Amino acid sequence: MRLPIEDVLDLHAFAPKEVASVVEEYLAQCRQAGIPEVRLIHGKGTGTQRAIVRQLLMNHPDVLSFADAPSERGGWGATVVRLKPPGT
Repeated sequence: MRLPIEDVLDLHAFAPKEVASVVEEYLAQCRQAGIPEVRLIHGKGTGTQRAIVRQLLMNHPDVLSFADAPSERGGWGATVVRLKPPGT
């Protein structure tokens, strides 16, 4: 599946087993495109997708920081990720 590269990715369309690889590729494409911040929508549900996303982000070399989205942008149902600039 080809995803548009923009500052938000809704992960509801993906099975939990696909989430890590989708997020990994998406972050690489966003960084390459010079997008400094992205919002990953994983939902509130059981927390499975959120846990997968957070585990990946903790060790990702392109990630400067991440946190729950502000309440008006999804709260704890989404994670805002700050990426390193391209070429750093």
